[in-house]
Amino acid sequence: RLFTSFIIITMLVLSELNTYLSPNIQEELFVDTTRGPKLKINLDFVVPQIHCDYLSLDAMDTSGEQHLHIDHNIYKRRLNLEGEPIEDPKKEDIMTTTKKAEVANKTEVLCGSCYGAALNDSQCCNTCEDVKEAYRIRKWKIGDLNSIEQCKHERAADKLKDVFKEGCQIYGHMEVNRVGGSFHIAPGQSFAINHVHVHDVQPFSSTSFNTSHHIRHLSFGTKIDSGKTNPLDGTKVVATEDATMFQYYIKIVPTLYVKKDGSSLQTNQFSVTRHQKIVSVMSGESGMPGAFFSYELSPLMVK
Repeated sequence: RLFTSFIIITMLVLSELNTYLSPNIQEELFVDTTRGPKLKINLDFVVPQIHCDYLSLDAMDTSGEQHLHIDHNIYKRRLNLEGEPIEDPKKEDIMTTTKKAEVANKTEVLCGSCYGAALNDSQCCNTCEDVKEAYRIRKWKIGDLNSIEQCKHERAADKLKDVFKEGCQIYGHMEVNRVGGSFHIAPGQSFAINHVHVHDVQPFSSTSFNTSHHIRHLSFGTKIDSGKTNPLDGTKVVATEDATMFQYYIKIVPTLYVKKDGSSLQTNQFSVTRHQKIVSVMSGESGMPGAFFSYELSPLMVK
């Protein structure tokens, strides 16, 4: 009997201790009026069978702001087919007007042709990337890279042979307007024609691409260590056929954490639904291969 009493007392003490140490979480729901700050999107994404040079990350929002080739906060790391890094990650440079002026002011006599895409007579395109940027600014579709002298020198055409012999990790963060929008990771060069966003996958067809991918991490807002796992973290998706379009529909719920000491931290939770379809000519479905994320923000906030 004494032993039984000891067991009962011990269980009661442990139960009370657990209750004392466990925080009392109270949740409230109210209208979210915070539309001013930018929305931070954190991502770590792996495409195991498409070369980094042939993948682009683009984003746009419902307010009409469109970002092409987002790379100023995004890093790309080349991977072999086993998923191991080939080289250090690279942060792509954006060719600004300042940098163009620096190129023009160099003592070097060479001034490469922009192949009709120059904005003025003094603009030079000395690299393959310069020509691509000039065409992107003009919103023109670039032709065969083999016909561009700068690209020949940089052996850009040779890189196309390795498009499917490597993988790519794309990671980092980007800040967008705090409204609903979308972003996608897809093969090809992206540009806009008459306000329509398109991708040029030449010299390949859309059926050439295996869009299997691994979402190592995806979150919105400030990262916190709350013990909760984001819904898509660690998700591996295998495309059973080439030319597969994966669509993720995300509902973001703004969340405010308030500690007992009065300090607060604002971030976001989200739920997601995934769909996929084959977008080859034979299937008759519209779209293009890649991973497409559409998100909208809830008008309510959880506190």
